[in-house]
Amino acid sequence: MSKRIAGPEIERLIQLLAKVPGLGPRSARRAALHLIKKKEQLMEPLAVAMGEAVEKVRICSTCGNVDTSDPCTMCTDPRRDDTTIIVVEDVSDLWALERAGAMNARYHVLGGTLSPLDGIGPDDLNIRGLVNRIAAGGVSELILAVNATVEGQTTAHYITDQLEGMGVKVTRLAHGVPVGGELDYLDEGTLSAALRSRTAF
Repeated sequence: MSKRIAGPEIERLIQLLAKVPGLGPRSARRAALHLIKKKEQLMEPLAVAMGEAVEKVRICSTCGNVDTSDPCTMCTDPRRDDTTIIVVEDVSDLWALERAGAMNARYHVLGGTLSPLDGIGPDDLNIRGLVNRIAAGGVSELILAVNATVEGQTTAHYITDQLEGMGVKVTRLAHGVPVGGELDYLDEGTLSAALRSRTAF
């Protein structure tokens, strides 16, 4: 049995930090110690920011993004292309695509993927909201930007089936060799996908 090395408040802080993705128990202890050492400069402003986030952060009822307003900043931005919707599994995927800055489209966050083994079915995801957005009209292309996993591809096929006959072009992200990638370091599945998705040079 491990000995307690600090008061219950500090132990609780460490336990909560350890639940953050990317932080294990050891990293959580280091983070907690750093916050404590920088109490006025870091810990107090962080506590205020987290309190404000708890009060103000909302899930967008249109696309599923997180923001402090509903509809979110992206849904109310008039400069975005209303005819294209990019479908992603999670908000982190939306943020990654936005960092790339490749398209100025609308988004739709599913909130995960279909996974019967984990008990996640269509009603557990934001698929009905997507179908309703397409049915409302004005969308000409739907880009499925889901992960190249079995669950991601199952979800993509399910969505495609749901949109059949609605007159929207459904595309997906290209699969294959990443920019800067070397063939020798790629797995067989990635190489096969790259060969199947080859384009004219």
